[in-house]
Amino acid sequence: MPSQTFIATWLGVSMVGATPVPVEIDPATYLLDPARIKEKLTSRTKAIIPVHLYGLPAAMDAINEIARPLGIFVFEDAAQAHGATHNGKRTGVLGDAAAFSFYPTKNLGAMGDAGAVVTNDDELAAELRMLRNYGSSQKYVHEVAGVNSRLDELQAALLRTKLGRLDAWNEQRRALAARYSEGLRGVGDIRIPHVPSDSTHVYHLYVISTGRRAELSAHLTAQGIQTLVHYPIPPHVQGAYAELGLPADSLPLATAAANETLSLPIWPQMQPEQVDAVVAQIRKFFA
Repeated sequence: MPSQTFIATWLGVSMVGATPVPVEIDPATYLLDPARIKEKLTSRTKAIIPVHLYGLPAAMDAINEIARPLGIFVFEDAAQAHGATHNGKRTGVLGDAAAFSFYPTKNLGAMGDAGAVVTNDDELAAELRMLRNYGSSQKYVHEVAGVNSRLDELQAALLRTKLGRLDAWNEQRRALAARYSEGLRGVGDIRIPHVPSDSTHVYHLYVISTGRRAELSAHLTAQGIQTLVHYPIPPHVQGAYAELGLPADSLPLATAAANETLSLPIWPQMQPEQVDAVVAQIRKFFA
């Protein structure tokens, strides 16, 4: 979600009582702009939460260079970036911990709601296991107020089977995305996805930007081509963060992204000719 990246005043993995501080995006990638982090830091800052949006990793090296000397925890939101890499390292090992979603539509999806938190910190891992199990590491002994958030065996079995196919599916997504980009480059005012040279994109979504989004979407719908808007309302103006008192124009880049981005169809089994059909209709619209 554009600008859904927060420097949070939290401790450990608890968000209770946290005050999120939104940070503006890099308009080229829609990801957290590391250059804007320092101006938001205070003595109360405990964590930075970069979001790997649409399947593209955030600029984690630059973010870690800011966080590490200050002892600030870095938590990756990797819900849309299974298998993506930054400087040769996969998402999930780029910070202190990372959260993955296994919702059925994700690049690696279960049959229903599912997810996981990964970390190489043994102490944090033990705390997470306890929190997911009613705050208990020993039956009938509840050390903290936890939740019931265990991944059931059926979901885990499916995910384990699909995991071996993830890289191949991601390669198929990249091939389709490249076909889109080739066909849409220079068409109208469209901005195609930008991928920094130090990262690989897994295209959970293929997202373009245009000032004529509503018209283009309506045209494609009339041709039987479904599009979606991810996401129409930027986080800083959502009711959930009303207490922050941030006006809509306080993060103009995030607001512009929310008003102009459009997700085109993409899935691993999509055929090249289907991409070509979408491209042809978009070119027809702008012609």
